[in-house]
Amino acid sequence: MPYSPLLMFHIGGGIAGLLSGAVAISFRKGSRPHRVAGNVFFVSMLGMSAAGTYLAFRKSELNNVFGGLVTFYLVATSWVTASRRERGTGVFDLAALLVASTLGAVLLTYGVEAAISPTGLKEGLPAAPYFLLGSVAFISAAGDARMLLRGGISGTPRLVRHLWRMCFAWFIASASVFIARPQLFPALMSTTHTLLLLGILPLLLMVFWLVRVRFAPGLRKPPALVGNLGQ
Repeated sequence: MPYSPLLMFHIGGGIAGLLSGAVAISFRKGSRPHRVAGNVFFVSMLGMSAAGTYLAFRKSELNNVFGGLVTFYLVATSWVTASRRERGTGVFDLAALLVASTLGAVLLTYGVEAAISPTGLKEGLPAAPYFLLGSVAFISAAGDARMLLRGGISGTPRLVRHLWRMCFAWFIASASVFIARPQLFPALMSTTHTLLLLGILPLLLMVFWLVRVRFAPGLRKPPALVGNLGQ
């Protein structure tokens, strides 16, 4: 498995996703570089998360299984939000709600079991990672339910939904490389906290653009990861 084609595909998809996310957020929305980078980000992140989930399942690495599933869900729902031209919902949105609710319930259950266990672990993991991903899943499910009840989403809420889901998926990928695997990089990058900064950079950019979209008049269109990435 260390040298399997699927693992190479997973690694290649992760590298492409990290780089294309950085490129996309650096260019104005609607520009050709943004469109190309956005398309690469979507495809590579879906492929990376799907392959990673399967590999983690085979190796019984539950943290990576759940991380892959949440990443796949966030990227897919964000893409649909951006691609839908008219206000409305469909079967996909109902299925997404069910997936997010199920993931949230399982993750929070595992978190509670880890917290109350004598070792403080569940399947080798503490409660915090389960609670973090479970909270993200439930917040996403709440957004899905609200959108279904309203019959769709448009305007600033649509931008916010697309933006935070894409950026959080990008954060999961970056944290999985720069924070969870510091041994892959020179020691200097750890001692200078460069790896930590690279790991949380997508979150910092997400917060910046969320504030700008919501509160800055006339600046409601971030230059990347917002709108229809395919156009």
